[in-house]
Amino acid sequence: MLIYHIVLLDLWAAFDAGLYRAASLETEGFIHCSFAEQLDAVLARYYSGAGRVIVLEIEADKLMSRTLNETSTNSEIYPHIYGPINRDAIVRTFERKI
Repeated sequence: MLIYHIVLLDLWAAFDAGLYRAASLETEGFIHCSFAEQLDAVLARYYSGAGRVIVLEIEADKLMSRTLNETSTNSEIYPHIYGPINRDAIVRTFERKI
């Protein structure tokens, strides 16, 4: 199953290790992700002033960290990754203009 994580350009440019850790992993204990059909709404809700972002397309079955689908914003179910994202689980990255 594919899930998606949004990263600001400067944060992604600084990533060079084998494991990606979003700031929310430290502050909330997990990395926020979306399903494909939720991506546009999440971009509009949280990233409207960003201009451009990088979207990580992640193969959830390849993650070394546990992933749970949990209730979040507007009582929708979102995937949350409880640990870092290993690079080989990222199957594609693409830029989105907002």
